[in-house]
Amino acid sequence: MDSGMLVVVLGLIVAGAVAQRVAGLGFAMLVSPFLVILLGPHTGVLLVNICGVASSALIAPRVWRDIDWSTFRWLTVFSIAGSIPGAIAATYLPSAALSITVGSVVLTALILSLALNRANVVVRGNGPKAVAGALSGLTNAMAGVGGPAVSSYAVLSRWEQRPFAATLQPFFVLMGSVAIAVKAIVDPGQIPMLDPWAWALILAAIIVGIFGGEMLQRHIRDRHARAFVIFIAFVGSVAALVKGLLDLA
Repeated sequence: MDSGMLVVVLGLIVAGAVAQRVAGLGFAMLVSPFLVILLGPHTGVLLVNICGVASSALIAPRVWRDIDWSTFRWLTVFSIAGSIPGAIAATYLPSAALSITVGSVVLTALILSLALNRANVVVRGNGPKAVAGALSGLTNAMAGVGGPAVSSYAVLSRWEQRPFAATLQPFFVLMGSVAIAVKAIVDPGQIPMLDPWAWALILAAIIVGIFGGEMLQRHIRDRHARAFVIFIAFVGSVAALVKGLLDLA
């Protein structure tokens, strides 16, 4: 990765961390399609997994008192069941197919989330939590995007924003760690080969984004923040999908 590309990657990571702190999710949805274009699908998705874990780990202590631990346990247990096959599939899928997968998953999730926002359906019980956790683990491992499945569950269950955003942080840490571990075991070569100073800059970008998001959170309404994340994610996912289709052709 040359210095120019690193600057772009750092900018994307800052933007993703801001979205994560403001809305509780959005890091992967915002960043994943663009990193897939810049770095390739395998390295791009894995870097999203790594940064997503770091971002959520830094945010979790700041929202600890609002975490719904019961829902967290249901989501996490079943996310592992989705993460393992998803990580293995992501390792062996060809680059073009994985790019198409990333773009398609994000686009589908965005359209579904927008549709669900207008739905009057309400779900209850632990079954929907299990389904949301498994789907989140699968899509996070394959495309670096685990938020839409649990976001859809939150909409359908009328889960309040504050505990929802807080609970996702330790959930993303555990789910992402499982995906990273499986990918490292199956194919250690896909781990991004960066100098220690580049990793330090990435960590600094995450921290800057989190604190920037914390300041913006006081002045931006949740619906405005989510609308911005959705718009950028639409652009990135379409670009990743087109790139994959062109590579396949």
